[in-house]
Formats: sequence, structure tokens, C-alpha cells
Amino acid sequence: MTPERADSGATERMLPLFPLHTVLLPGAHLPLHIFEPRYRQLTADLTGERFPEPLFGVVAIRTSLIREVDNLDHVHAIGCGALLREAKGLPDGRFDIVTTGTRRFRLLDIETRSAPYLMAKVSWLDDTPMPSAKPDLAARLGDIARAAHHRYCASAWERDGWQSPAPDTDLRELAYLLAGDCLLPIDDRQALLEERHPLRRLRTVCRLLNREAGFLSKLHAVPVPFTDVDAPAAPSMN
Repeated sequence: MTPERADSGATERMLPLFPLHTVLLPGAHLPLHIFEPRYRQLTADLTGERFPEPLFGVVAIRTSLIREVDNLDHVHAIGCGALLREAKGLPDGRFDIVTTGTRRFRLLDIETRSAPYLMAKVSWLDDTPMPSAKPDLAARLGDIARAAHHRYCASAWERDGWQSPAPDTDLRELAYLLAGDCLLPIDDRQALLEERHPLRRLRTVCRLLNREAGFLSKLHAVPVPFTDVDAPAAPSMN
């Protein structure tokens, strides 16, 4: 996750904003099917020359009852940048795109008039420093979190449907990558996104994945994708 570091010195910036009924985590991939006119325009602007980089912000909408976001109270205050990796235009003007989560941000303000889509003032949100005096503890927590991820995925997916993060993954990013392909509730994903202490984040993801794996073992069932349960949670620009 390097592109987002290019402007790490900037404390505030404006981003196009896309509210969703889901939480994007740093390092996670998020495919989107874009059909609404304002978000078609956003995609065109991201792939054109309006913005210096193909980056927009994703924030989670607070409840499924909210259909149109126009103020800060409608969404969570902490979101994640989404870097546009691929964009495929369809004959009728829609797009299929693939994005990847980058840096977290705090949402400061929402602007509704300068573009067909929302624009947001954000400030980048970094982690608190890793405790240098506890490298063994950090490594141990990483091993325990990986074991919890293995237990969850072995219960939830076919063997070829998942893989563990690379062994040299930075421990500051590991919790996000472990949670990225797991169907955790939105509130849990938001809590992980907001946690700024890397070791607490590892403890949290370990607890969540062990909990979910226990549910799967007791129910003898696999999780159902959000799109099959609650249409508003589907990752599409609607």
C-alpha cells in the first residue's frame, strides 16, 4: 500500500466521496458496478484529468434507513481512501471498476454543490507508533491472529477460495488484510478501521475471527454474502 503515501505530509484535502452500506479496509479490494449517472460522472472524472490521482473516499452509512447522504450525521466519521485500479466501460454507459483501500481519513465536512457527486474535506489518519520495546509480543499477536484467520477460512470457504497474507506483511497492516476477505458485521469492520493502535487491532481481529469461526462450527453453515441478505449493503454505486 504505497500510492497513498505520496502526499502524507498534507493534513487535509478534498476527495470525491462515496457513501456505502459497507466498510472498506486498507489493503482490501472492492469491486463496484456503477450505473447511476452521478457516479458514472465520478468514474469519468477519476479516469480523466479532473483529479491528480484516481482516488475517492468511502464511508459507511450509519443505518440502512438512510438512502441519501447529505450531512455528516448520516455517515461514520472515519473512512478509507479507495484507489481506482481498473475501470471497464460498458456499452450502455455503466462501469465495472475495481478499487483498493488505501489510507484512513477523518471526515471533516461534506460539500454537495461543486459536483454531481459528494465532495468531502478529510484529514488523513495514521496509527499510533508501534511499541519498539515489544517486538516479541507483536510477532506473537501476529501469529495468533493468523491462526484465527485460518480457523475462520477453513470453516467458511473452500480451500482454494482464500489465502493467508504474505509472511513479510507489515504487522500494522496485517489485521486489515486478515479481515478483508471475512464477512464480519459492519460494526466490527468499522471498529477495526477506527482502531489506531496496531497491537490492539490485532487482538481485536483475533477475537472477532475466533468468534465467527465458533458460530460457523456450531451452526454447520457458511456465511451468506451481504448482497444475498440485504440489498442496500451491496457494493454498488446506487
